[in-house]
Amino acid sequence: MERELAIETHKLCRCFGDFCAVDELDLRVEAGTFYGFLGPNGAGKSTTIKMLTGLLAPTQGSFSILGQDTSDPDTAREVKRRIGVVPENLALFDNLTAQEYLTFVGRMYRLPLDTVKKRTHELLAMMALDTDPKKLTLEFSHGMQKKLALAAALIPNPDLLFLDEPFEGVDAVASRVLRDMLKQCVTRGTTVFLTSHVLEIVERLCTDVGIIAEGKLVHQAAMADIQKDGSLEARFLEAVGQDSIEHQRLSWLES
Repeated sequence: MERELAIETHKLCRCFGDFCAVDELDLRVEAGTFYGFLGPNGAGKSTTIKMLTGLLAPTQGSFSILGQDTSDPDTAREVKRRIGVVPENLALFDNLTAQEYLTFVGRMYRLPLDTVKKRTHELLAMMALDTDPKKLTLEFSHGMQKKLALAAALIPNPDLLFLDEPFEGVDAVASRVLRDMLKQCVTRGTTVFLTSHVLEIVERLCTDVGIIAEGKLVHQAAMADIQKDGSLEARFLEAVGQDSIEHQRLSWLES
């Protein structure tokens, strides 16, 4: 029996003038999967997430999120209450504490105040962000800001979680915490849609992979099928056309 789709796109495009950042993208992401969306810099990953989360309007094509057509504003509003997002640019409110920020986000999701307080307490403890409760987010390190952004994405207990480079700039201890938390999310049925340049993390976490290059989906497969034939890195380089390119060397390192 075919599983329900958390994300489905049909010939989804986004152009900026004559440049087509996303070109007729056809994605199928099954509910409950941990999906790695990979590609070189500038391939269209972040632009895709911005369209799927309602931050950018498609130039053409269509998509559905959690089985719903979000072109209707009322439907889109309800769907957004069921998703969490860690964007490429975190855009936190600098002059709030972590607790104040999570409280604000929780109330924006229209969660009951008691629920917001409970989840905020647990998330701050899990992310080790509760040691200095009066510290403002503008004083946070980049890694701390990443953890706070993930906490904000998790506070609504989403059915679908979009993560744009969540491990970039995060230390090894925090990375372990994030990995364990994301595994727990998938175990309870959340669909995770992840972009990352760290292929080792993707290979360890993801159940399915899509590879985009120059705005086009060039490969989509289950991780188990990829690993039968070799490594994710080899498949990635082959898919984006970089497997046979000779790399230039620095002349002063040849001797």
